[in-house]
Amino acid sequence: MPRIVGVDIPAQKRIEASLQYIYGIGPTLAGKILEEAKINPDKRAHELVDDEIQRIMAALQHYNVEGDLRREVQQNIKRLISINCYRGIRHRRTLPVRGQRTRTNARTRKGPKRMPGSKKK
Repeated sequence: MPRIVGVDIPAQKRIEASLQYIYGIGPTLAGKILEEAKINPDKRAHELVDDEIQRIMAALQHYNVEGDLRREVQQNIKRLISINCYRGIRHRRTLPVRGQRTRTNARTRKGPKRMPGSKKK
């Protein structure tokens, strides 16, 4: 398994698909990175030579991925919470942030339904 930016990417998949296992890299960015590194997207990840992995790493230097991107997203959320804007309040209360309805649905964000009066004795 090749290791790129601290992530083990699947060896048997095409390199274009394997790169998408890195947080912050989708199909379009994976194609751009491989084009910049001059690597055939149909090549399997285990077939990569050290030189090709170094070229991919060099191409990734221009993008915010993995730990840096996760940190940036968390800082943005903390900033919204600290300035008490509407989106920050929604984050703090763990409610949907982007305008979805909450009377029904929204179970992913709100968690399991709590029924009043159904406490265990």
